[in-house]
Amino acid sequence: MYLIRERLFDIGDDYDITDDSGRTVFHVDGKLLSPRDRLVIEDPAGNEVASVHRQLIALRRTYTIKVGGEKAAEVRKKLLTPFRDKYTIDVPGPHDLEIRGDLLDHEFTVERDGREVASVSKRWLTIRDTYAVKIVPDEDHLLILAAVLAVDLAMSRAEKEREDKAAKERD
Repeated sequence: MYLIRERLFDIGDDYDITDDSGRTVFHVDGKLLSPRDRLVIEDPAGNEVASVHRQLIALRRTYTIKVGGEKAAEVRKKLLTPFRDKYTIDVPGPHDLEIRGDLLDHEFTVERDGREVASVSKRWLTIRDTYAVKIVPDEDHLLILAAVLAVDLAMSRAEKEREDKAAKERD
């Protein structure tokens, strides 16, 4: 199990992803004022192992994940999901992953071919502004963690856009 601090519109903060014993597994470097909502994921020695960034030209909210400098996946919001947000983790070849559940409250699952491969929840913790990610052993943990961070970025951006729109309407 991994622990991630909730972003809460703080694109630019750095933080650690820890295991359930508190040991730092990855460091996340949020690139302050990046127009592409970019995150760099580093190993404990400070080496970049993955990155997440928003695609500027896309019909729907899309984030690219690179692992080892190579494109590993795209995380895209699904269209026409009336009651809950859903995202697809489009990996090369077949067997894409799907994220579904209550994304804003960090209560969701990641599935591959209808089988749950990861779950994300704040319910398991008493630590405020932190959520847990449980991933089955035979999956790519780094890819799933990067996808969860991409969804976190997307949800933070959507909330900020709603707040900005509401502020403009008040003015």
